[in-house]
Amino acid sequence: MLTRYRQPVSLSLISTDLPLQYVVQTVATLEQKDRESFHLLITEPSPASPSLLWLEISPYRVIMTKQAENQVCYRHFWERGVYGISRYWLGNGFFQGSENILQLRNFTRQLTLVNRPLPQQLQIEYELWSQVQLGRYVLKLEIHY
Repeated sequence: MLTRYRQPVSLSLISTDLPLQYVVQTVATLEQKDRESFHLLITEPSPASPSLLWLEISPYRVIMTKQAENQVCYRHFWERGVYGISRYWLGNGFFQGSENILQLRNFTRQLTLVNRPLPQQLQIEYELWSQVQLGRYVLKLEIHY
């Protein structure tokens, strides 16, 4: 049985060693897939064209995908203590041609999910890598009930 909720959310991404900060506050759709698995769909408000953020959330793993027209799109796979993949699609479409893909590795230092019984807070601390470290980042998600 699929259960859906419309909830206000706050999502932030900051770099701990670079001048980068991103914050969005909006309403999102939360879908409960099973006891510990959720999907969260966020429409990022933007004057040019809206983009969609899709998060697949569990206590063990998080996948975040950004899909948008004429913007950089991405997909991150995070799992605590594991090197995951971060893919960026550069250009005018999502998943259109492998020549426009930038693939990096990420190392998830910490993945914390507070859910009682629905997710309330998610925090992911990770490093982004190519041949060298490209920075440390903290992703925070708060779902307000």
